[in-house]
Amino acid sequence: MIEYISENALLLIPVLNIIGMIIKNTEKIPHKYIPIILLFFGILGAVAIMGISPESVIQGVLVTGTAVYGNQVFKQLKKAE
Repeated sequence: MIEYISENALLLIPVLNIIGMIIKNTEKIPHKYIPIILLFFGILGAVAIMGISPESVIQGVLVTGTAVYGNQVFKQLKKAE
């Protein structure tokens, strides 16, 4: 997946992870909505970096997917079976 993400957009992955941690620690927002909220921020961030274009929207989706997937892999590997 990383080979499809623009170098400019790679910065958004850790940013989205930090935003996700902040949202997760907020009691008012159910955890099931975190990926949707991160998608909004991912697309917004990519558009801010790359300008308004279909490619920037796709980059936003890709960086959000990478951030959420990476977080889930990390959580699953931490679980004791």
